[in-house]
Amino acid sequence: MSHVDVKPTLLDLQQFSVFYGEVEAVHQVHLTVGEGEIVTVIGPNGAGKTTLLSAAMGLLPSQGVLTLAGERIERPTVEAMVARGVALVPEKRELFGEMSVEDNLLLGGFSRWRKGLKDQKQRMDEVFDIFPRLKERRAQLSATLSGGERQMLAIGRALMARPRLLMLDEPSLGLAPLIVREVLQVVSSLRDLGVSVLLVEQNARAALQVADRAYVLEMGAVALSGAAADLLHDRRIIDTYLGLGAKH
Repeated sequence: MSHVDVKPTLLDLQQFSVFYGEVEAVHQVHLTVGEGEIVTVIGPNGAGKTTLLSAAMGLLPSQGVLTLAGERIERPTVEAMVARGVALVPEKRELFGEMSVEDNLLLGGFSRWRKGLKDQKQRMDEVFDIFPRLKERRAQLSATLSGGERQMLAIGRALMARPRLLMLDEPSLGLAPLIVREVLQVVSSLRDLGVSVLLVEQNARAALQVADRAYVLEMGAVALSGAAADLLHDRRIIDTYLGLGAKH
């Protein structure tokens, strides 16, 4: 078994359930994300991965216990989560197409600016260090960017708020394999900046290659969890999600 360092827990979901009316979409999930850790949730379409992320961000009502850095959040709301340093990059990316790359980034830092923190320039320089291509395109309208660049901008905009926990919903969606690798390498580098990541991803192989730990969600419940390196070589995962005889 791979050794996974135990890190102080940042996000802790206990008996976490999400309902759409009478239908239970997520069933009593127990999931943790440690400080500076990348945790991925993989599973088939319709397993409840996006629902889980949305509810953890406070976008959907949930049942169970959500604890962030030791503080129990009774009824998670987007405002409460953002105030505690959590950022979500949704699957649709939701950029402002008629605004420049630079202005999209400035909007990401608005919450800090409103608190009187005047470090937007410094934050932007840090984002440009992570994504040099965004620096080259800083004056370009975001609608004119490629899919990979838009994903980088969406992540960069979230990083402008200096999150402790970054939640990413399907960052590889619609991207070419080479670009997927590039985006996920950046995600991997975020742990060096002290950012924890909860990554929901359809591309199981790519996700397991960058994550420290992984949870497999099937029909709204955790079917399997463990060190990502172990799951990458688990026969059940290989057969179900990685394709028979697929190359590593």
